[in-house]
Amino acid sequence: MRHATLRARLFASYGVVALAGAATVLILTRILVPRLFDDRMQGIGRTTGVGGGQMAASQHNAVVSALNTSLIIGLSISLVVAAVAAVVMARRVLRPIDDLRAATSRLATGRYDQPVAAPSEPELAALANDVNRLATALTQTEQRRAALIGDIAHEMRTPLTTITGYVDGFGDGLFDKDEMIAAVSAETARLRRLAADLAAVSRVEEGQLTLDPTNTDLSVIVRTVGDRLRPQFDAKPVTLIIDATSSVDVVVDLERLAQALTNLIGNALAYTPPSGTVRVSVEADAQIACVEVSDSGRGIAPEDLEHVFERFFRADPNGHAAGTGIGLTIARSIARAHGGDLTAASEGTDRGATFSLTLPRRRPVSLSPPRSSQ
Repeated sequence: MRHATLRARLFASYGVVALAGAATVLILTRILVPRLFDDRMQGIGRTTGVGGGQMAASQHNAVVSALNTSLIIGLSISLVVAAVAAVVMARRVLRPIDDLRAATSRLATGRYDQPVAAPSEPELAALANDVNRLATALTQTEQRRAALIGDIAHEMRTPLTTITGYVDGFGDGLFDKDEMIAAVSAETARLRRLAADLAAVSRVEEGQLTLDPTNTDLSVIVRTVGDRLRPQFDAKPVTLIIDATSSVDVVVDLERLAQALTNLIGNALAYTPPSGTVRVSVEADAQIACVEVSDSGRGIAPEDLEHVFERFFRADPNGHAAGTGIGLTIARSIARAHGGDLTAASEGTDRGATFSLTLPRRRPVSLSPPRSSQ
């Protein structure tokens, strides 16, 4: 069954209101005027003492006839005027809605650069503002997506170029077999890490980030990740301080949490200049365990503190820090999947930053079955 359009329904509603008003006037006038006329004529006869019943009846019929004619003409004209007014009002009411519909159609085709003018009606103006905010958010997401494609192309081009160079050099006798294998293995591992990060982002967005919780010591995980990354700190060089001596029992997915900490500490290294310092500490109370990663690097502008966790966002898109802007997104998603969170704090640019990863301290539980490979 096909439903009437909103325009037709508005027109019909205005028409029903006009028709109801006209019908009410018609009925009341047709009933009341003859009675009032008869009463008035009878009062005049009693006052003057004049009879004239036949004359009064003729006058009564003449008045009723004139009244009926006038009402028919008035009703017809009023209905025409009401119909015209209904069309005009329906168009006026629906014009902002038509504009919003056109705007959403443009959004659906990927055109985000034409905002909707806010109408005078507060409700429609609020809806127009929501559509404009949606367009702005989609524009930013599209820009980040385009930047991500460029970043991924660059991240892939560099190791592929290195692999090609070593293979060609080996063929020309410039490198021996061991040198070529070492270089190719390192660059292949780099490509594998990039693919793993992209797969993790995809699982996070699809809500398929699964966990395999294990009873473990949070300080041991932090020290293990720090030892694994220390050669990169020494090469830059940046001082890495690990303050994780006390045992802190938690129930976490070892692999996922190690991935989050690797992203977090690696991000601090990427944005800390040579001779800087990165400090990683573990603190806990009866309810919450916390890993803090503080650096003496570029810092974060106040308006970017929450945006740094958005996918594809980089605080310095024109800078030379490595990464594709998805590491912190993954780290926060892992923290929240454990019932915790990841937050950022900074006093401003060039004043360093502190990231706090919190986890609830739960009672030890029996190990769950290993998660299926993704």
